[in-house]
Amino acid sequence: MNISFRQYRAIDLTIMLVILAAAEAVIVTAAKFWFPGELYVLSPTITIVCIVMMRWGGFAAIHAVAGGLAMCIASGASTEQYVIYCVGNCAALIALLWFRFLGKEKVRSKVLFTALFTLTAFCAEQVGRWLVALIFGGTAGNIFGFFASDSLSLIFAILVVQLTRRLDGVFEDQKTYLLRIQAEQKRREAEAEYGEDPGNY
Repeated sequence: MNISFRQYRAIDLTIMLVILAAAEAVIVTAAKFWFPGELYVLSPTITIVCIVMMRWGGFAAIHAVAGGLAMCIASGASTEQYVIYCVGNCAALIALLWFRFLGKEKVRSKVLFTALFTLTAFCAEQVGRWLVALIFGGTAGNIFGFFASDSLSLIFAILVVQLTRRLDGVFEDQKTYLLRIQAEQKRREAEAEYGEDPGNY
């Protein structure tokens, strides 16, 4: 069954959304029961947001909000926390500037640029949460709490995003990926028809 590019994008974004919501809810719920006094948290949100930014650009805002929403629901957060995390998470999309200046392929293909891209998204996310928190009476010193408590999420994000670089088509612009797959398929069909590389003709 053939599907349109928009349908493919919708399906892919939905799958990533379900994975994020489920993972966030499970991790938060598990932490509440097994590590209730732990100051550090582990969130998959920034990891998924980075991957979706590479795959679909600004559509990652959906996942930034959804990650905050899932975490707040699972943890029984206050109204203020819903706003802080759902809105603040969207600041991670500042990392899209890397694509404007370097291009997606260069960010994807270089270990250092991939790490800096992920770090930028994480730092922007934390600053975004802190800025929203200021509206609700937060203080300048709260920014250290946001970074410190979520430091495990940064380590997790860097490791997982680097891993996805090695998986074909996962950490890659999906339009580029689909065109590449289509070109490879046509080449294989031509090779099967002519019995050798059609480029020799």
